[in-house]
Amino acid sequence: MTPVLRARDLYRFYHAGDDETLALRGVSVTVDAGELVAVTGPSGSGKSTLLACLAGLDEPDGGSVWIDGKRISRRSEEERAKLRGRSIGLLFQNDNLVGHLTVEQNVALAGRLSDQRAATSPRTALEAVGLGARAGHLPHQLSGGEQARAGLAVAIAGDRRLLLADEPTGELDDSTGARIATLLRERADEGAAVLIVTHDEAVAAAADRHLGLRDGVLTT
Repeated sequence: MTPVLRARDLYRFYHAGDDETLALRGVSVTVDAGELVAVTGPSGSGKSTLLACLAGLDEPDGGSVWIDGKRISRRSEEERAKLRGRSIGLLFQNDNLVGHLTVEQNVALAGRLSDQRAATSPRTALEAVGLGARAGHLPHQLSGGEQARAGLAVAIAGDRRLLLADEPTGELDDSTGARIATLLRERADEGAAVLIVTHDEAVAAAADRHLGLRDGVLTT
């Protein structure tokens, strides 16, 4: 079976004057459908860089990334954006929502971008995260925990095959964080491939596999 996500020998380096920083050093990752994988490591270990390369938000300097059998690396930004919209749900700590759209409109937009016939309806996605009653509110009218749950609704709205989450519980209270972690686990159980970058030991413990990243190199 072909993995939903396959990244091979990823390298990423940055230059600042005469200094060169190797953010990724030959990282290879696969995630199958129905699998939840957690990537942990100290700050500066390359976790966010890895996630950006996997999502097609950044271009690796070496190696390749494939989503559902389609290469997303070494393509134009326009092509990467189209593949990302169809196949990848993204969940960040912040900036998941368009400020001038209601919560329901944000979720509807994500569903349209996915181009999936069986996409979850906005109302269903919001009900799944416990925000059905807040559908008509703007993002600034939500609490921090509600914004996090709304961001997850956006990420799952298109029934995308791959869900990538960057520290999804990092700024949340324990109760809201546990709910987000449970919903991510449920997405994997429903057949999505889920990869989470996290410092949260409880989230990592719930994963099917745990990968450590240090100085741009996988340690486990």
